[in-house]
Amino acid sequence: MRISVYIRPLKLDDAQTSYLWRNDSQVWLYTNFKAVGYITKEQEKEWLREKLTHNDEKRFAICVKELDTYIGNVQLLDIKDHHAELHLFIGNKLYWGKGIGYQATLLTAKFGFEKMNLDDIYLRVHPANVPALAIYEKAGFEISGKNEGLITMHLTKDRFLKINTYTH
Repeated sequence: MRISVYIRPLKLDDAQTSYLWRNDSQVWLYTNFKAVGYITKEQEKEWLREKLTHNDEKRFAICVKELDTYIGNVQLLDIKDHHAELHLFIGNKLYWGKGIGYQATLLTAKFGFEKMNLDDIYLRVHPANVPALAIYEKAGFEISGKNEGLITMHLTKDRFLKINTYTH
């Protein structure tokens, strides 16, 4: 059975769930995020409140359609000059390895290219995060270099539209 997901804008109430993920080191294994001490619901809510005011960021919840359940985040950050950086994580580990990262990547790229008129989306991924590399390559991202030990990948609007025609 294929699990279908949708994305929606993050809201402050999501902190009631996401603070648990902030405290799970497995979720952040291949990222630059390292929590310093335990993060409370209140700290997560304040962090999210501040982040949601940024005009150069679009933050989304990844939700399972059938259950209407929030399971992760995907965001477009550092938005400027028709370019943005993609970040994604599935916080609920029950949904790891189920193709959700791929779906969320496509949905976010579609939003970025069609609604925000982006020309290019890039990301950085740890070379040992083989599942993420596979997801991003399947979605059309191409490796463009390496920086600070992370692989940099890019996806142009033209390439996305060409190889993901079924998402329109």
